[in-house]
Amino acid sequence: MPKLPFTSLTFSRRGLIALLPSARHALIVLVFTLVLSWGLHLFSGTPYPAVFGRIGFIGAALLLAYSVAGVVHPRWLSPSSARIAAIVGTAPIAALVTAIVAQRGQFIAHLSQMENLIGHLLMVFLALLFGILFSLLAMRRERHERERTDRLQAELEKNRLERELLDARLRLLQAQIEPHFLFNTLSNVEALVASGSSNAGPVLRHLIAYLRAAMPRLNDAEATLATELQLVRAYLELMRTRMPDRLQFSVTDVPQAATLRFPAMALLTLVENAVRHGIDPGMQGGAIEVGGLHDESTGKVALWVSDTGVGMAETALPGVGLANVRSRLQAYYGASARLELHETAPHGVRVELHFIPGETP
Repeated sequence: MPKLPFTSLTFSRRGLIALLPSARHALIVLVFTLVLSWGLHLFSGTPYPAVFGRIGFIGAALLLAYSVAGVVHPRWLSPSSARIAAIVGTAPIAALVTAIVAQRGQFIAHLSQMENLIGHLLMVFLALLFGILFSLLAMRRERHERERTDRLQAELEKNRLERELLDARLRLLQAQIEPHFLFNTLSNVEALVASGSSNAGPVLRHLIAYLRAAMPRLNDAEATLATELQLVRAYLELMRTRMPDRLQFSVTDVPQAATLRFPAMALLTLVENAVRHGIDPGMQGGAIEVGGLHDESTGKVALWVSDTGVGMAETALPGVGLANVRSRLQAYYGASARLELHETAPHGVRVELHFIPGETP
């Protein structure tokens, strides 16, 4: 079947509705018709109902022509050009129809009088003038609405892609942290077994119990700071079982921790680093303090993990754990979130996390 030279239109209920003017356009035309009819009534002395009938019919015809031309028009003609052409063609025809209806059989005699002819031509001119003017204004507004819709759609698509990229990044970072945490913990058990320590059995049992609780939370997107602090306490209890004379610790509750969304295993990674790089290498061991503050007036949260271990070596470089914690923190809370690393006197390290939970990446 050859293609029709007109834009396709399905004559369903939805297709027919597309031909009808919008309620907003109809209301604007009605109000303007009432005002213009009153002005012409005062200018010509013609009864208002008669003037309103003619102006109202012409306005309705122009409005319908504008709506139909925007949907059904030749393929080689743009919707805007089709609407202007429809207004130019409809205005004189609609004015002529109103004159014929008003005068009936005396139409020709009526227009033969110069005054009536000028009045009819004035009606056609006004129909063309205001029809084209309102069409241009309506198309300009429609163009702005389309541009605004396109911008919003593009912004939504951009946000969706950024969210998907962020989720993929978080999954990648967590995948890096999981083996890092697990293998470091198992190496502690390996050292006890190799040395023949009697603590190897109890430590291994504690480790198994800990991993049973921790593993389901490794990929928990809804993890909170409260659950993270529970894991930190369990981990430090496990480590104290391994070295009871060399490790002391304290974990302070943080206000509103139960409702604060927090990246799973992030704080635990800092505690593990404190044990591995601060407490383990020193003969005297040390203490680890985990705490935090939540400023309700500003919404800012500060968390810290400090130890009194051997401190940082001059050649020490931040490892994978710290880099991933920093990246995950910024992925959760935006670029303003930061990780700070400080040396403490006389020896030891303090790692601080600063972020605002309400901010988005």
